[in-house]
Amino acid sequence: MSKMTKAQIVAAMSQATGLSKKDVNGFFETLSEMTYKEVKKNGECLVPGFGKLVKAKRKAREGRNPATGETINIPAKTVVKFRLAKAVKDAVL
Repeated sequence: MSKMTKAQIVAAMSQATGLSKKDVNGFFETLSEMTYKEVKKNGECLVPGFGKLVKAKRKAREGRNPATGETINIPAKTVVKFRLAKAVKDAVL
């Protein structure tokens, strides 16, 4: 099972909508930029029909170096998580 590349997605969207590949690619670039800015500013961004990107804080914790087995300290950090919309879960699962 192979994954679709960005070029394949752009080509498929272009064919399905009748827009040029350049316009579809521009749409994806703009959507990405807007999403990044929204998550950074408000801590979350809703992508209708797909889900929500949410900024979350991870606590500091201890981990292990898999090569040596040595205990290491992993610092606290902020990460972005994606929560699927119910419609996507129902359609896929």
